[in-house]
Amino acid sequence: MDRRRFLSLTAALLAAPLAAEAQQPGKVPRIGYLSSSSATSTSRFVDAFRQGLRELGWLEGQNIVIDWRFADGRFDRLPDLAAELVRLKVQVIVAAPTPAVVTAKNATATIPIVMINVSDPVGLGLVTSLARPGGNATGVSYSVGVENFGKALELLKESIPNIRRVAVLSNPASAARAPLIRDVGIAARSLGLQLQHLEAQDPNDFDAAFATMAKERVEALLVAADSMFIIHRARLAELAAENRLPAIYGIREHVDAGGLMSYGPSTVANYRRAAFFVDKILKGAQPGDLPVEQPTKFELVINLRTAKALGLTMPPSLLLRADEVIE
Repeated sequence: MDRRRFLSLTAALLAAPLAAEAQQPGKVPRIGYLSSSSATSTSRFVDAFRQGLRELGWLEGQNIVIDWRFADGRFDRLPDLAAELVRLKVQVIVAAPTPAVVTAKNATATIPIVMINVSDPVGLGLVTSLARPGGNATGVSYSVGVENFGKALELLKESIPNIRRVAVLSNPASAARAPLIRDVGIAARSLGLQLQHLEAQDPNDFDAAFATMAKERVEALLVAADSMFIIHRARLAELAAENRLPAIYGIREHVDAGGLMSYGPSTVANYRRAAFFVDKILKGAQPGDLPVEQPTKFELVINLRTAKALGLTMPPSLLLRADEVIE
């Protein structure tokens, strides 16, 4: 046998087991996706995550499998859904937002977790620090702290210069509520605003919350970013319109549904970026060694139709700064 043929045969023999191994179904990486929201209300975010994976060469159904689990705004369902993913022995759990992340972390200390839109990961004990997370979780945070809510309240004041009382609507079942109350309180004090904290754990709580707002004569509303609120965003927009309350939200889907304006990190950008962490982990990186990233892209979206219905004239300076104006 000549040398060239020997080398070719040797290479073929070495490659054969690798090719066979790559073709074994059990060797295809399996990702678990845990969301506290619904598939329909977050379809734009899920598409961005898939796009991020495709850009890195991961194609669902070809070289990667994704097990999708959605709690549909019912946070009590999250533990069972997380347990299912652990039993499936997925290689990575992608969890979004904060309630799903906290549940995933409680469900496993060994399976890597990629967090999306998590509030205060250090304060919640999910990571040791942003730069060196340690443990089994990393990903993209939602908030940069007080600045998020300070900017949102500033935008309300710029739209309605004389406001003093602002209602804050949050979900008491969400792990993100405590950081929200802390940060929005600090921001409000610096702006001389009084806050009225109201809760809604279920859409049936909305009417009572808005009745309290009317009774307390609040002049504007800040709605926390929350999975249940996004699912029922149309109802929230209707109630704000009926009560003639200018409202600002943390996610732009609320503005598409008729809300006045939104300000917050680009959720689409965060979901796309999550694919980077999945790729790194599947290629051998340890989540504890991958720094948690804070959002760098923020969006202001304004619905002029809603402003006109409320009798508001939005300042031209504000409209010029908006990333999108719905007319």
